[in-house]
Amino acid sequence: QVQLVESGGGLVQAGGSLRLSCAASGRAFSTAAVGWFRQAPGKERVFVAAISWSGGTTYYADSVEGRFTISRDFAKAAVNLQMNSLKPEDTAVYYCAARRYTTPQTMAITNPDYWGQGTQVTVSS
Repeated sequence: QVQLVESGGGLVQAGGSLRLSCAASGRAFSTAAVGWFRQAPGKERVFVAAISWSGGTTYYADSVEGRFTISRDFAKAAVNLQMNSLKPEDTAVYYCAARRYTTPQTMAITNPDYWGQGTQVTVSS
């Protein structure tokens, strides 16, 4: 089992930055790829970024490539999402997710095994 808790959401102006964190517990976390997904009002939940269990491989949606950076903190059992140059269209609830024995690319097209509760990110224009 893996438990995921997101933090770091909030309100920011366009062009600003936010850093989301996903704190994990559970032995399975060390072998799980971890990703971030987001769901805007009235829209489906979509993939944002993912990182491999080792932290050596990352994968991003085209919409955030070059602006967002995902990283893994093994000491804190956490995965962070640094979001820069934020746009109003980045406004959404952001969810952390994990899936064992998979790659970041596969996480973009499959359902994760574990989900966090989500954190709201609002970007004002």
